[in-house]
Amino acid sequence: MVYYDKDGIVIRDLRQSDAQTLTEEEVAQGWDSTIDKYEMRLRHQAEGRSIALAAEWNGNIAGYINVYPDAKSGAFGDLGYAEIVDFGVLEKYRRRGIGGKLMDIAEQIAFSYSDVIYLGVGLHSGYGSAQRMYVKRGYVPDGSGVWYKDAVCEPYRECRNDDDLVLYLSKHI
Repeated sequence: MVYYDKDGIVIRDLRQSDAQTLTEEEVAQGWDSTIDKYEMRLRHQAEGRSIALAAEWNGNIAGYINVYPDAKSGAFGDLGYAEIVDFGVLEKYRRRGIGGKLMDIAEQIAFSYSDVIYLGVGLHSGYGSAQRMYVKRGYVPDGSGVWYKDAVCEPYRECRNDDDLVLYLSKHI
């Protein structure tokens, strides 16, 4: 399904053929990426658990995002809220409005399922642009504190500033 097609940007369902391309592109830009995460998202989509989206820029795969309408994990897991998960735009396609359009479509989909949507954002500097974007889009911290490896990181406990250290943010209609 195509959700958006204008000015060189196409937002559509993620396809199996996108998985290899995205993996190769992420590895080429220095990310620790495997095809497993895309295959999992495609499997969840086939099972009806998520909506996996891809973005194209002038016919080239450029990014991805996933919506879980009834998320089971994170700060709002099992509360009937939608979660936005695993959002990325390849570095060579950034600053073209692709990420904003992916978020627009993901939010439209998420809000069609619930009046609250949430997401977890990493805390290291690699997530800096995402952190700023989420705040500008109206997301606020949920108040549960920092999460590490899918659980609240208790005060004064040790954790590592890696991709598993996140802050959950939410947005209400």
